Amino acid sequence: MAEVDQGSAFPGEAASPAIDSLNATDSNGTDSTNATVAKFVSTPEGTALAYGSLVLMALLPIFFGALRSVNCAKGKNSSDMPETITSRDAARFPIIASCTLFGLYLFFKIFSEEYINMLLSMYFFVLGILALSHTISPFVNRLFPENFPNKQYQLLFTQGSEENKEEIVNYEFDTKDLLCLCFSSVVGVWYILKKHWIANNLFGLAFALNGVELLHLNNVSTGCILLGGLFVYDVFWVFGTNVMVTVAKSFEAPIKLVFPQDILEKGLAANNFAMLGLGDIVIPGIFIALLLRFDVSLNKNSRTYFYTGFLAYIFGLGLTIFVMHTFKHAQPALLYLVPACTGLPFFVALVKGELTEMFRYEETPPESKEEKETEKKEN
Repeated sequence: MAEVDQGSAFPGEAASPAIDSLNATDSNGTDSTNATVAKFVSTPEGTALAYGSLVLMALLPIFFGALRSVNCAKGKNSSDMPETITSRDAARFPIIASCTLFGLYLFFKIFSEEYINMLLSMYFFVLGILALSHTISPFVNRLFPENFPNKQYQLLFTQGSEENKEEIVNYEFDTKDLLCLCFSSVVGVWYILKKHWIANNLFGLAFALNGVELLHLNNVSTGCILLGGLFVYDVFWVFGTNVMVTVAKSFEAPIKLVFPQDILEKGLAANNFAMLGLGDIVIPGIFIALLLRFDVSLNKNSRTYFYTGFLAYIFGLGLTIFVMHTFKHAQPALLYLVPACTGLPFFVALVKGELTEMFRYEETPPESKEEKETEKKEN
């Protein structure tokens, strides 16, 4: 899922197993395999600024993604509907992620990195534009006055004719959505042409926020299965093999947040990065978002478990960075984030006597709700 590594270089999860399996946190951007190039030694100020910025950027999609996850199921478009993760999905996820990771490792060993990354860049170019458009849409809507001439459009693809006509794509959008798409396309072209770290971060933040918003765990037990499985996955692929490090160094895509450690010396042209993988944001983030929805279900006008999980994430991420710098060795971030983000909320629930209620809380997928309403009407 992710690792924290010091002294190596990284070229250049809608969250999928491919995204999650490749996330990595990295620092001091000189390739350790190239002994002919002297390593960049970051200043204490540069290191503190870089990691502080990464922590702040990691918190933004978790906080706002969790808030948006509460209401995202009310969207009219299918793209706004959450994808519910069941216990079966959670159990299979680490296996799928491992197969994807090892498959990419073999691809990079057999085929040219240049052509593989070219295909991946185009794939993430399209995904990034859509994700960024969806992310900024609520903010753009607030910028325009109510009397703005906002025309409605519909993109409809059908198959067949007359009575046998079947909808393949039915997407409704408006003028404001088109403006978001235009802005996102400019960022996409900027990323493709320059691979600039700011463009990378805009796409990365969009991917992370969409992941936290649209990926819903159906209950706390499913969250424990998912986080527990990826905890083992992360530790194995970081400590047990060099597969994740090899793929991470070869993979060029906006699947990480970056911030230059030499920005004080070189400004926006800086190129020695500290990096944080999106998996370290999305996976704990969807669990923290579940805690917020549980808070809402209690109807106590309190966000105790959300803020507890949020603070636990800050502690876990800070501990990861501290251990990395203390032992000068790559660290799987989920090794620290999973115990923190699950242990502290569970402890608070135990103290408050709500642990049983927490584990009984369950969300019903939107499709199931519609089916139940239909059955009631028929009866």
